[in-house]
Parts: sequence; structure tokens; C-alpha cells
Amino acid sequence: MSNASAVPRPWLLTLAALSALATLSTNILLPSLPVIASALQVDEAALAAAVLGLFLAVFALAQLVVGPLSDRLGRRPVVLGGLAIFVIGSAMCAAAGALPLLLAGRALQAMGVAAASVLARAAARDRFEGAQLAALLGRIMVVMAAAPGFSPLLGGLVQAALGWRALFVVLMVAGLALAAAYVGIVGETLPAERRRRQSAGALARGYVALLSDQRFMRPALATAAILGALFAFFGSAPLVLARDFGFSALQVGLFFATSVFVVFAAGQTAPRWTARWGAPAVLRLGAALAMLGGVAMLASGAAGLAGFVVTACLFLFGMGLVSPTGTALALTPFASQAGQASALLGFLQMAAAALLTTTAATLPGARMAALALVLAGGGLLALLSGAKRAAATARPS
Repeated sequence: MSNASAVPRPWLLTLAALSALATLSTNILLPSLPVIASALQVDEAALAAAVLGLFLAVFALAQLVVGPLSDRLGRRPVVLGGLAIFVIGSAMCAAAGALPLLLAGRALQAMGVAAASVLARAAARDRFEGAQLAALLGRIMVVMAAAPGFSPLLGGLVQAALGWRALFVVLMVAGLALAAAYVGIVGETLPAERRRRQSAGALARGYVALLSDQRFMRPALATAAILGALFAFFGSAPLVLARDFGFSALQVGLFFATSVFVVFAAGQTAPRWTARWGAPAVLRLGAALAMLGGVAMLASGAAGLAGFVVTACLFLFGMGLVSPTGTALALTPFASQAGQASALLGFLQMAAAALLTTTAATLPGARMAALALVLAGGGLLALLSGAKRAAATARPS
């Protein structure tokens, strides 16, 4: 295995961009949902639920297919095929004159970005393991954190200047640019001699084995819980900022843009702390901080905007510690089935995102209190999942 510090920056940036494409595809639309709803003559709430919910559902399920497929065919053809599907779906969305065509395009987008997201993690696992993998994933997360932070601001600016259809043209260009970058910079990371040809039965048994393996499940569930809470934060924080604190769309975008720096700090800190204390300890610390952020947010109603910002940053820093360390712990023992393990990890993350986002949106009471409960719950679930050190002593298979 190579040294993580020796990874060429273009290689790292390409994998980070692949990982960020799914979040970009969702968050760039958020400021424009009212305009899209008006143009297509549909209810805004129904449009948001359909556009976001369908994307997450298809994204989650598609990952279960593309991961094992890449273990059999190699990473390159599956990534490029996925990006081609993503570009076609984006073109359909840009041309949509009615909701059904928009939703069909969103489904294709989700299928395509599933390949990009899963195989960015699998490609990293193909070349690294253990502390090196954790360090690389931390660096990837630092770069990809810009997507949820800056994409709403970017989306608002593009929509204001060129209209909502231009958002999907931007996504088309991003997909084409990533395909070119992958071919020219990353290439194939899984040699033919390491590929696995599995029957449907063997594939199912592989998933069952992963689900029953505590080396995978404990860090995977911790990562899924914390990222599910993060998606809930993306979905609910704009409403809290707008309704409770009077933020404009631009101010909401700027809030998310500045919050990126908290995740940057966590991504830079996680590798150093992992080298000092070990990944399981850093995972538990991050989960505890995330939970504390949610609890403090629930108790800080009287503190106003300052209280919301401080507690949100505490949650985001904890999340930034859990994500790369949990992912590395989940994937390291499974070198021979990295695609399948990454696919199942991604499925669990998106399932948790759908569940916790829906929970935050439907809990009764004030939006800030509902969000705080979900953030605290996600942190608690992550802490409980990472409570044992079983994963720390796992050896790669």
C-alpha cells in the first residue's frame, strides 16, 4: 500500500468530487424549489418530497448493484457508465415540462451518482488501508465538504442569473468533466486478477455475511447514523434560519458556506487524532460531540441565533470526526470485496438519511427543537454503535 501523504492532489480531488456529486445534485436545487414548483404547476411541498425522496431512495438501492458490479468488471467502466447515465438524467431534467419527466430524470441522476459515490470509496480502499485509508478519507471529506456548503449558494446565483433549468446544465457539465478527469487521472484501480465473479446467490450471501460481521456493522451503523443526522440538518436548518431568525435565501447560503470550515477543521484533525489514539476512540469522541451538539441545541432556545450557530458547529465538528474514521474502519477488513462493502455502507447511509430527514420534518413542535432531537439521536446511535473496540483489532481479509 502507498503512503497517503504521497497521493497526487489531482487524484485526491477527483475522488472527492465523485463523492460530492450526489450532494451537489440535491443541494444545488434547494433555493430553486419554489420556482420549479411554480413552473411545473405543482405544490411546493409535494415537489420537494418527490424530488428529494425519490433521489435518496433510488440512490440507496442503486448502490447495492454498482458496488458488486465493479468488483466483477472493474471500477473504470462502472464509474464512466454511471456518469453517462447521470448526464442523460440531467438533460432530461433540464428539458422537463412536467413533473413525471423531471422525476424520471432525477431517478437516472441518482443511479449515476450511486456509481460515482460508491466507487470513489472503493477506489480509495483499492490503494490504502488502516490509518492510511482513514487519512485519505479525511482529506477527501475536507474537499467534498464544500459541496453541501457552497451548492445552495451556487444554485441560488445560477437560478437568479440563468433560470432553474441552467442548474441541470451545470450538473451535466460537472458529470462530463468528472468523466474526463477520472479517465485521465484515476483510471482503473482494481486489477483484473483481483476482480470477483459472483452469482446472484453468492452476492446475496456476501451481503448477509457483511450484515452479520461486527467489524463492518458497528462502524457502518455509526457512520450511517451521523450522516443521516447531517442530511436532516441540511433539510431542516434552512427552515430554522428563515422562519426563526429571518434569514434571506442568500444568508442561508452564506451560513452553509461558512459552516464548511468547521468540517474542514474536523477533517484535518481526524487523521492526527487517529494516529495518536486510534480510529475507534476518535469515532466515539466524534459521536459524543455530535450528540452533545444536539442536546445543547435543544437547551439553547433562549440563546437565539448565537446558540444555534455554536451548537450546530459542535455537531458538525463531531460529524467530521466520525465520517472518515468510521468509513475506514468499516472498509479496511474487506479488501477482496471493497465494492460490495462500500455499496452496503452507502445504502445504510442513504437509508438513515431518508429516515432521519423525514423524522426531522414530521416531528411535532418547533423546527429547531425537532432538528435538535434528531441531531442528538444520531449522535447517540453513533456512540452506541461504536461503543466496542471490536473493529479496531480487525485484520484485512
